[in-house]
Amino acid sequence: MSWQDYVDKQLIASRCVSKAAIAGHDGNVWAKSEGFDILKDEVGKIVAGFQNESLLTSGGVTIAGTRYIYLSGTDRIIRAKLGKVGVHCMKTQQAVVISLYEEPIQPQQAASVVEKLGDYLITCGY
Repeated sequence: MSWQDYVDKQLIASRCVSKAAIAGHDGNVWAKSEGFDILKDEVGKIVAGFQNESLLTSGGVTIAGTRYIYLSGTDRIIRAKLGKVGVHCMKTQQAVVISLYEEPIQPQQAASVVEKLGDYLITCGY
């Protein structure tokens, strides 16, 4: 399965995620959903935020030019929100899965889909 297939067939097709991307820890975007214009620098800041939470608590999480309010996270998960749009990101060994979801989708629905794919990628060495 290609990276684009993971975005289209695992994330977007679930209807629990409205936009998604998979990128490397270096910030290079491997695949993204149509119209999701996430930048390399934005991915880089997200990746850095997994190790240094203060980067996100002070500056928020910027995705495709929109700044979201950082809610919580761990060394593998980042959660953010702005209005009716939520963010759920998961870091794997080599990649980061970035997703946006919109109401009425609940945060746990998006989290389940993103983390299921992330866990699968980890078992595959990614």
